[in-house]
This record gives sequence, structure tokens and C-alpha cells, in this order.
Amino acid sequence: MNTVVTSTRNPEETRLHEHPPQHNLTVYAHELRRVGLLDRAALRVGVALITWGRRSALVESHAPRTQRVGLHEALRERELAAERMRHLGTPRS
Repeated sequence: MNTVVTSTRNPEETRLHEHPPQHNLTVYAHELRRVGLLDRAALRVGVALITWGRRSALVESHAPRTQRVGLHEALRERELAAERMRHLGTPRS
């Protein structure tokens, strides 16, 4: 059943649904606002402070670091000793 039922609108009812009169508004172009050097510097400092504040609070203690550095040095010494042995074992031309 395709029946469209419409009612005749009362002029008073039509007037209630209309928008108020619109005045012609002059559109002004927004002024181009440049950001000053001080504002840019303040933004960079703020971002750096936030980044620094979110860093990990866990600081490695002195003992594990010295142990790791010692292991690194021992490994380097072993590598140098192995390289020396390899060079000493090869005949010279």
C-alpha cells in the first residue's frame, strides 16, 4: 500500500517552523597570525620537559654497571689475544 497522507498546514504553524531572517554577514578573512620566536622556544622547552619527566625512573646501580663494563673489557682482551695468536701462527711472506 503506497499511500502518502499529507495535511494542509495552517499558516500559523508554517511560520513557527521557519528560521528567523538571516542578515547578510560580511565574511572577513582571518588574519594570518605568525607564531613568535619566544612562543616556539617555550613550546620546545615544554615538550622537552614533558619528555624528560616521563623517562624511566629506574636507574641502574653502580655494581651491575661496573660488572658489565668489566665483562666487556675481558671479552675485548680475549678477542685481541685470539687475534694476536692468529697473526703469530701465520707464516710471513
